[in-house]
Amino acid sequence: MTTAYDFTASDLDGNEQALAAYRGKPLLIVNVASQCGFTPQYTGLEAMYRKHKAAGLEVLGFPCDQFGHQEPGDAEAIKSFCSLTYDVTFPMFAKVEVNGAHAHPLWKWLKEQKSGFLGLDGIKWNFTKFLVGRDGLVVKRYAPTDTPEKIEGDLAAVLR
Repeated sequence: MTTAYDFTASDLDGNEQALAAYRGKPLLIVNVASQCGFTPQYTGLEAMYRKHKAAGLEVLGFPCDQFGHQEPGDAEAIKSFCSLTYDVTFPMFAKVEVNGAHAHPLWKWLKEQKSGFLGLDGIKWNFTKFLVGRDGLVVKRYAPTDTPEKIEGDLAAVLR
């Protein structure tokens, strides 16, 4: 059975990272963008990460420019924005596509595991979130409008 830990992705520095490094840890995987109406969620994501990191939580940010050209920058611009504007310390990966023929394999798998609103698979906008349990399987999918604070209840269950 495939799990989130079976995938690899490039980090913002261009280094290939095996998600197996997070095996046994709950994950919150999010497609992010720096010029989106939901961008202020970085504050809540970072707070969640800092609050639960000791319990094993990893928040994984995947910049995406497929929605309204809201992540136009290169890796350096993204890294600078996240650091200077939101003091992001959780792992950030290279810009990916989450929909279409060139969608990153992790995102294809995530969408197969949990469909979105009305059973549709496609990611509809930035800041779609997937909560992954310690077993590497998707527990729940959240809409962009679901703030990190709304996820806390479900997160408590996967942190046990």
